[in-house]
Amino acid sequence: MITTESVENDAIIKVEKELLNAMKNCDVKKLDELLHEKLFFNIPNGQTITKAMDMATYSSGNMRIDKIKSSKQKINLIGDNAIVSVIIDMKGTYYDYSLDGKYKIIRIWKSFNNEWKVIAGSSIEIKKKQPTPYKINC
Repeated sequence: MITTESVENDAIIKVEKELLNAMKNCDVKKLDELLHEKLFFNIPNGQTITKAMDMATYSSGNMRIDKIKSSKQKINLIGDNAIVSVIIDMKGTYYDYSLDGKYKIIRIWKSFNNEWKVIAGSSIEIKKKQPTPYKINC
């Protein structure tokens, strides 16, 4: 049975794939379509960037993605909003910084006239597990 929620869920899966492809291919036209003008996004170093900042980074070539793959995607639909939690395995460069690892991303999409746009998000790098130096017994 096809429900409104399953249709919207499929639409979010589609725009998430479009976003990753646009990021990998530095497709600023597609990014412009998918990102809301008032976007706020927290990058792993703690800086909050806007759509204008993100677009400038991609169009200048300061963001280069060689590999990007998503996994463990979860979608929560709330009215005309969709919250996506996903793990991104990425390899590339951001200015002089190497991007080579896994990142936990949360993105908030909002539907405007049946077009989904990212309005907010945040990312953190998932560090490889370090051995615990000692064990506390209580």
